Amino acid sequence: MNDTGLGARELGKGLFDILRSPRMLLLGGVPALLSSLVLFAGIGVLAWFSGDLASWMTPFAEGWSAWWRGVLRAVLACALVAGAVLLGSVSFVALTLLIGGPFYDYIAERTERERGLDSGSDGAGQPRLVWRGVRDALRLVLIGVLGALLLFPFGFVPVLGQTVVPVCGVLFGAWLIALEVTGPVFQRLGMGIGRRHRLLWRHRRKVLGFAVPTYLLCLIPVAQLVVIPSAVVGGVLLAHRVLGHEGGGDLPGAVPKGSATPGGST
Repeated sequence: MNDTGLGARELGKGLFDILRSPRMLLLGGVPALLSSLVLFAGIGVLAWFSGDLASWMTPFAEGWSAWWRGVLRAVLACALVAGAVLLGSVSFVALTLLIGGPFYDYIAERTERERGLDSGSDGAGQPRLVWRGVRDALRLVLIGVLGALLLFPFGFVPVLGQTVVPVCGVLFGAWLIALEVTGPVFQRLGMGIGRRHRLLWRHRRKVLGFAVPTYLLCLIPVAQLVVIPSAVVGGVLLAHRVLGHEGGGDLPGAVPKGSATPGGST
């Protein structure tokens, strides 16, 4: 199986694990539901007031003819809502993991325990691990915001905005998801986002094989409730695979639980 297929396979394993455990599905689905409600509510409020906001942002158009003024403000209102949707799509998983951090940590630990995996630890206590999770989630949300702001204006360029930009948006969002759902393993090793990115980049075909389907499935309403916890399980397996700490189940090169070290080979 090629690297891309191996990445997709990890997501499939995560989906299988979640669907056979109603408790894990419930634990992982509730935070995803809450973050979905927050984002939909925010976008809905923005859409409702987008006309007023567009008028407030364009006082210079008061002297224009009614037709041109209406066109400008309609385009601006649509752009504001579209930007909010883009921002929500790239920050959804980070927001979900921020809301449901303890639940997803439990899912990750259970996955490792059931499969005999152990990534080791740098000795940080639980409060420090919680802080690392919150810090990384906030940083990834910020990266998502900056990426959305960078891509958004190019979406209005003819041809480019309808072809290249959507593909770049999917790849960018997918990569953020990979950084997010592999976090529980890497955070225990004291690996920040920069080191995590460099490690995953060396296995980018495998990572994108996992992350692109995850991102696309997250765009389907309601599907996120199953996809996010499945991606957390798959992210644990993916992290162990790229670290070389593969063991348990049908993963090759098993490393007995407790024998892994923080300096595992890549």
